[in-house]
Amino acid sequence: MSTDQLSRASGGDAGAASDAPPSGLKKVVGASMAGTVVEWYEFFLYGTAATLVFSKVFFPAGGNELDAIIAAFVTYAVGFAARPIGGIVFGHFGDKFGRKKLLQFSLLLVGAATFLMGCIPTFGQIGYWAPAILVALRFVQGFAVGGEWGGAVLLVAEHSPNRSRGFWASWPQAGVPAGNLLATIVLLVLTTTLSDAAFLSWGWRIAFWLSALIVLVGYYIRTKVSDAPIFLEAQKLVEKNKAASYGVFEVLRRYPRGVLTAMGLRFAENIMYYLVVTFSITYLKVVVHADTSKILWMMLIAHGVHFVAVPLCGRLSDTLGRRPTYLIGALLAGSWGFFAFPMMDSAHNAIVLAAIVIGLIIHAFMYAGQPAIMAEMFPTRMRYSGVSLGYQVTSIVAGSLAPIIATGLLSRFDSSVPIAFYLLGASVVTVIAVAFARETKGIALESIDAADARTLAEENAATDAPLVTDPDAVVAR
Repeated sequence: MSTDQLSRASGGDAGAASDAPPSGLKKVVGASMAGTVVEWYEFFLYGTAATLVFSKVFFPAGGNELDAIIAAFVTYAVGFAARPIGGIVFGHFGDKFGRKKLLQFSLLLVGAATFLMGCIPTFGQIGYWAPAILVALRFVQGFAVGGEWGGAVLLVAEHSPNRSRGFWASWPQAGVPAGNLLATIVLLVLTTTLSDAAFLSWGWRIAFWLSALIVLVGYYIRTKVSDAPIFLEAQKLVEKNKAASYGVFEVLRRYPRGVLTAMGLRFAENIMYYLVVTFSITYLKVVVHADTSKILWMMLIAHGVHFVAVPLCGRLSDTLGRRPTYLIGALLAGSWGFFAFPMMDSAHNAIVLAAIVIGLIIHAFMYAGQPAIMAEMFPTRMRYSGVSLGYQVTSIVAGSLAPIIATGLLSRFDSSVPIAFYLLGASVVTVIAVAFARETKGIALESIDAADARTLAEENAATDAPLVTDPDAVVAR
């Protein structure tokens, strides 16, 4: 069914009415962002510590500095491997019980894992138990983050007006650079106030322990919001009709194109992000021999720019369209590696900063519109499962491997050119996905649900108990 047909299916008057910002939308945005900031503070903290700390305190010393960093990045990848599992589990129960409850649980889970990371003894104290415990906690952290994203963005997307869904739903995405910004500030304060020996000995642990306080704040904020009316209506229908099921198998059976398209859209975006914010730290540290404090200052500024760029690009996806905005980002991403690494090689602070900032602005063109475009691919009854599956599974072969592959290419070829071609190849995949994606700007989520309900009704037309498609009928009975 085309976008126009879906829009008409929802009813013109209803669609127009839904364009007005609903009461409490900003509170919903704040609650979603609060958790996203917390969880990505902790996720980015791990990524930065993998280069600056973990390769030195949790792994045996080797002859090559890059070998220990690669080992640390392998544990980093474990979190990405856990994210699809978290996305599937949280998506299933989030479609059944609601976005809010699962979001509260994911927040507590990632907070506990991150706090305990700060308590792990070093390799010198307990040997290989240190990286083993780190891997286990990293898995828990990734599992929780895997369930966080889908719930956070859908809580906003399902409350948002049709014509400005791209803008409002991009704010949880902006919570990612905000969390990174917070983590960078904490690490910057610690590295500038402590000696290198003190920071490696105990100072880095403070950043992980602070997560407990931040989690409590985020959890409290999330208790003040509720699920969107469209979800509550869909939940009633699922309870009434056994045929209207949900979960990963249902979404794969009915909406395989949406899942595959979401994966393709995610591919270059995810790889580029971790090349810019994680591998760049390794490159600047090992190749350019930049000072740690200078690197963190650059990241601080870049994350600030990224925070501003994401909602602006979200607004652009509402005006220009989902596909054109995404295509701009995918095409520009393919060129970034060819000019960014030579800019870093200059070792000039302003030029290095420009390379990182440009990379994150390009990333925002793809990242900002993801919640809206992915939410608009699936009906409400299986939306959490659909977006989580499309978003998180890709992380295994994209973001989790990007720092490992880039570091391996750098070690083997002693050049950034193969890394640039790696990103170019990823961009080609995403450009193809954009070509197959449908333009859904301004569509009413109710129309997607209506089309899905008609499909179910047709499948059950021969049964004695016709499918209930009116949520009011559920209440009346």
